Amino acid sequence: MIPTNFQISPLSESAVVLGFGNTIDRTLNTQVLALAEAIQASPFPGFTEVLPAYSSLTVFYDIFAVRKTFPHTPAYHTVRKILLDYITTDESVFHSGKDMLVKIPVCYSEVFGWDWKEVYEHTGISREEVIAIHTATIYRVYMMGFLPGFPYLGGMDSRIATPRKSQPRLKVEAGSVGIAGEQTGVYPLDSPGGWQVIGKTPVKLFDPTTNKPVLLKAGDQVQFYEIDEDTFYTWNSAKEV
Repeated sequence: MIPTNFQISPLSESAVVLGFGNTIDRTLNTQVLALAEAIQASPFPGFTEVLPAYSSLTVFYDIFAVRKTFPHTPAYHTVRKILLDYITTDESVFHSGKDMLVKIPVCYSEVFGWDWKEVYEHTGISREEVIAIHTATIYRVYMMGFLPGFPYLGGMDSRIATPRKSQPRLKVEAGSVGIAGEQTGVYPLDSPGGWQVIGKTPVKLFDPTTNKPVLLKAGDQVQFYEIDEDTFYTWNSAKEV
C-alpha cells in the first residue's frame, strides 16, 4: 500500500525524489530509511545511489543503463514504475532493522562551549540544567549532510531549543557540538557554521584514513555523556566510543 502523502517526481534526468510528507517525524524517517535499505539490497538495473533525508529519498540512476535494459520507455517512467513496485508489492520495505546506539563523550566546558551566553539568554535555564537535558535524550540520526559525517539529530527537548546564530562563524572546530532550533549535531570537520556551540567531543566523526570513515549513519541513535576537560585532553582518539 502506498503511504499517505507519498509523492514521486523527477529531480533531474538521472534522479528521482520519493517524498513521504513534509515534517520531521520518526515514522516517516523510518519508512525512508527502510526503503533505502530495500533498494540497496535489491537494486534495479541502472541503480547507482540512494540519498535519504528527513522525509524523502532521492534515488540516482544511470540513464543509459536503464535505457539499455528497458529500451522502449523513457528512463524516468521506467524507474518510477520500478520504485512504485517496491512500495506496493512488499510492505516489509517499510520495516527497518534495529537501530544502533552510539554514545559520544562531550566536554561542555565554557572553553569549548562558545555560545553558552546565548543559550542561557534564550532558554532561561542554567548550564547544568541544559547539560542534564542534553545528555538525557537519545537522539535519532535523521539524515547526514552538509559535511561528510555531519549528523542531523532530532528529538531534542524543546526546553533547550535555541535558534541558529544570526551571523554564522567562519570557522567552527571539528568535534564541536551545537544546537539549532530543536536539532543538535556535531561538526565532523573545521568549517563555517551557525549552530550554537555548547561543547566539544574528542571523538572523530569523520576519518578518511580508517576502514569506516564515517562514525554514524542515518537511522542510528546517539546519546551524549559528559566528560571533564582533563578527560577530553587525554582522550585517545582511536578509543572505541
